Amino acid sequence: MTLRERAESAAGSIYGLLELEPAKAQAAEVAKVIERAIINAVLDERERCVHVAAECCSADRDTAHKIEEEIRRARGALIANLQGMR
Repeated sequence: MTLRERAESAAGSIYGLLELEPAKAQAAEVAKVIERAIINAVLDERERCVHVAAECCSADRDTAHKIEEEIRRARGALIANLQGMR
């Protein structure tokens, strides 16, 4: 399931709880807002993981650096894929 699909599913669940049926344009905008929140949460957690990896592997800086670089490459791929979905 893509992040967009997750956002649309969350929006649909919210509409169901509120017993609302928004217009398509409104539903699309709400899904975009939720998708952006998901993306920001993923990016924040990725950054936290980079710092944790660097701290945990301080005895072996080379390993920590390799982990950090791999996480940064994965972030770049995530951003490129997300931009391609638009």
